[in-house]
Amino acid sequence: MIHYPDGKKYQNKSRKTINPQLTNTANRGRALEEALILSNNFYKEKNLALIYKRPTPIRVVKVDYSRGPKIIDAYFEKESTTDFNGVFKGKYIDIEAKSTLSRTSFPFHNISKHQINHLENVIRNGGFAFFIISFRSYDEVYLLNASFIIDQYNNSKVRSLPYKLIKEKGHLIEQKLYPPLDYLPQIENNYF
Repeated sequence: MIHYPDGKKYQNKSRKTINPQLTNTANRGRALEEALILSNNFYKEKNLALIYKRPTPIRVVKVDYSRGPKIIDAYFEKESTTDFNGVFKGKYIDIEAKSTLSRTSFPFHNISKHQINHLENVIRNGGFAFFIISFRSYDEVYLLNASFIIDQYNNSKVRSLPYKLIKEKGHLIEQKLYPPLDYLPQIENNYF
């Protein structure tokens, strides 16, 4: 059992592999991550980029060795920063993936302040930082510069980003069989 720092238990309700093409409401956020992992594997195989899913740091408390090592008690050590990081064309890349069912906007409550701080530090140090936002109701996924999201997050009186503004400022990511979310061309064409 994994515990959050405040002692609450974390329970993973789904242990089966998620196919990004076949999602239900409980697994849609995870499906976006799975699609990005498959895309990143494709980029690695083709020597285009080296971008990995960043693991959430946990502290293992108890392990059962009776039938091979199995973690039976752990807790989240600290808050995770962003979902993906790596290198593309010699530049550091950091990506936060978000998903929403809303048809009108992307709510800012989906972003933690520590993620904003982390992405600000990435940009300040010369890295490239992005959000990939999935509008599940439209089956559309957008790449947005993190600087734009950070500015809106810090300065907007409204606590969400309108869908129309995301369509205007973001870059629609092509969805296909492999890679499922071909976001690298949007980064290359718009930021390199």
